Amino acid sequence: MTKLLKVLATSALVALVASGCASGPQYKEVASSIPTLKDAQGRIYFYRSGSMFGAALQPGINLNGTPVGKSQPGGFFFVDEPAGQYVVTTATETEKTVSFKLDAGETKYVKTSVGFGILVGRIIPTLESADEAAKNLESLHYTGAPSTSASK
Repeated sequence: MTKLLKVLATSALVALVASGCASGPQYKEVASSIPTLKDAQGRIYFYRSGSMFGAALQPGINLNGTPVGKSQPGGFFFVDEPAGQYVVTTATETEKTVSFKLDAGETKYVKTSVGFGILVGRIIPTLESADEAAKNLESLHYTGAPSTSASK
């Protein structure tokens, strides 16, 4: 491959990866405008670090089988749901899940991380502590989420 083709290929790859990262306002810019919870609901934050490793992998995130957003590098979003049992699912070459109970007034944090796969990487959801999530959310960008509720 000629030097020019290598440069063009590298530039295209960098542009592709960069375009996949979250680009909304940072958490600190939107934190004060996040609404308070309604009495019978809990909140679930979904987030992913800004690492470029696996940046092209951006599968949808499902909550009890309903799409609620995407796992985007450097991004976060949240959904408010009634108290109950929930299963978060992501899928690339295999499906990965995490299950939990959400109580009214409670906030849960689901981190999605890239793992190695056979043909394609995997996005793995895990529950994180509020302290760990707080450290991570500060540098992330709000990606929003569909207004549909998974409990409908």
